[in-house]
Amino acid sequence: MRIVVALGGNALLRRGDRPDADVQRANVVRVATAVAALAHEHDLIVTHGNTPQLGLLATESVADRSLVEPYPVDLLGAQTQGLIGTLLVRGLKDALPGRRVVSLLTHTQVRGDDPAFERPTEPVGPTYPDKVADFLTAKHGWTMTRTRGGLRRVLPAPQPERILECDTVRVLLETGTVVVCAGGGGVPVVSDWATGALRGVEAVVDKDLAAARLAEDVKADFLLILTDVPNVYDAYGTPDRRPVLDVTPAELRAARYAPDSMGPKAEAAARFVESTGQLAAIGALDAAYEIVHGRSGTLVRPDLPGS
Repeated sequence: MRIVVALGGNALLRRGDRPDADVQRANVVRVATAVAALAHEHDLIVTHGNTPQLGLLATESVADRSLVEPYPVDLLGAQTQGLIGTLLVRGLKDALPGRRVVSLLTHTQVRGDDPAFERPTEPVGPTYPDKVADFLTAKHGWTMTRTRGGLRRVLPAPQPERILECDTVRVLLETGTVVVCAGGGGVPVVSDWATGALRGVEAVVDKDLAAARLAEDVKADFLLILTDVPNVYDAYGTPDRRPVLDVTPAELRAARYAPDSMGPKAEAAARFVESTGQLAAIGALDAAYEIVHGRSGTLVRPDLPGS
């Protein structure tokens, strides 16, 4: 099978971890071990989150007094692809001796008129006191939202239209290469309608929706979304919580979960299954092999004919 594995943002930095390099080096061993078990039997593409790393680089860029302006978010996202990509490649090469493994810098095309640009929602970076937030907003034109700890910058999250390097990914897969790509949803770019020239935009693309787009474009057989819970739960965090184990896209969307955690994962799985008629699953990183073989996680399958 051809499998796209979407690693959660907590794969290299788990909840409560400090964002130190040594912590991420240690965590990548666990990730590589889980993923390598699948690579022995299947063609594999690995995507990953980047929220902690992007926030760290954004904070450093704002604080760097040698810069006239902080680095734009699209370039910071490209930096995280390199940072996380090299850690994953090293870990996977150690776990898969003799196997070709490559990290590919990946761009995701979005629409310049996507409504998300008018309604920024995705937080990035630290929280700021009101006076600091007001200063940064006036200086850089940022949009802020109030959180429990203070004001925080938010970015647009446009829909992924196309993964620009998907043809290259297919060629690499045909040579038996494990490909790490589309990190953090890919570097968001728009294309000039007249010249086709690409321009980076101040936005982030949801990593799970980008993984679903990539999986469809490379004709994957299975989309595996890995996180820190064993399966999807309806009404998670409430006394009514119940596991969701075997569902259609419509049934998955009918469950209740937080829009900033399980919601995008469920939507990504549903979109892939609806578009391709193939399978998707959501579950825990350490159970990756068991999930693909139907022994763990939440399986998302097409509607049965006539149902």
